[in-house]
Amino acid sequence: MCIRDRISSVDHIIIAVKNLDQAIIDYEKILGITPCWKGKHNELGTENALFNFENTYLELLSPCDAGPGTELINSLLAKKGDHLAGIALGTKNIEHVEEVLNNDGYGVEISSGKATSERDGKIRRWKNIFLPNTLSRELFIFIIEHTEGSLQKYKNQDASKVKKLDHVVINTQDADNFISIYRDIYKIRLALDTTIEHWKRRMLFFRTNATTIEVIEQKDKKESADELWGLAWAVESIEEAHERLINKNIDVTPIKKGLKKGTLVATIKSHTCNVPTLLIEHIQ
Repeated sequence: MCIRDRISSVDHIIIAVKNLDQAIIDYEKILGITPCWKGKHNELGTENALFNFENTYLELLSPCDAGPGTELINSLLAKKGDHLAGIALGTKNIEHVEEVLNNDGYGVEISSGKATSERDGKIRRWKNIFLPNTLSRELFIFIIEHTEGSLQKYKNQDASKVKKLDHVVINTQDADNFISIYRDIYKIRLALDTTIEHWKRRMLFFRTNATTIEVIEQKDKKESADELWGLAWAVESIEEAHERLINKNIDVTPIKKGLKKGTLVATIKSHTCNVPTLLIEHIQ
């Protein structure tokens, strides 16, 4: 395995929610699709619903029974309520990642996970590496490799519905340290390191599996910790998506040109479980 393949994808994004059924209803409206999976992590005491896309999937995660997962999610919900809570970074060889990280002195270990489908009892299994704060930068970020079972493949012929995750936004006070981890340790490609004059902010763009991790340096932040901030969802036709959302009584701003040349954007202002959310169409 080539060293540059330590992290191969943004495997999935996690939104922590108190009421899973209501969050499913809200995200069905936003995304225009239904969950491909609804199930439980019996050993963790949590339940979830998954929405699959071309390049990743979204997990709505909620506490349901006693267990270590419920303790974690409840602690996150107590601090922030419903919010963008975590990122799972995908790998094709988690044993290699464990070896490399431990050779560098990080002391990680592989754990196993399992989920059972509420619909048909099917089981999915995976392996995780939960990262120390020096590598996660105190965010809920972990590494995953799926070992058994799969999600229903994404199928969408409707231009108004979300087709993929365009980017996830993280705020940081230390862009250089972020680079030292994501580029130099995880080996995720740093596609751009620039300063946006309009905002007077340094921005980093890490790219993998047709997804961008967009990092915004904010040295004037009062909080010292990094923050998972928002999501941008790509659609084929933002006009059709905008009309669909309006018809579902979703509060959405008028369509405008995006900061990036060749894009059109609109901001979704309701039903997002407190996650800043952008719709984007690439027109070039």
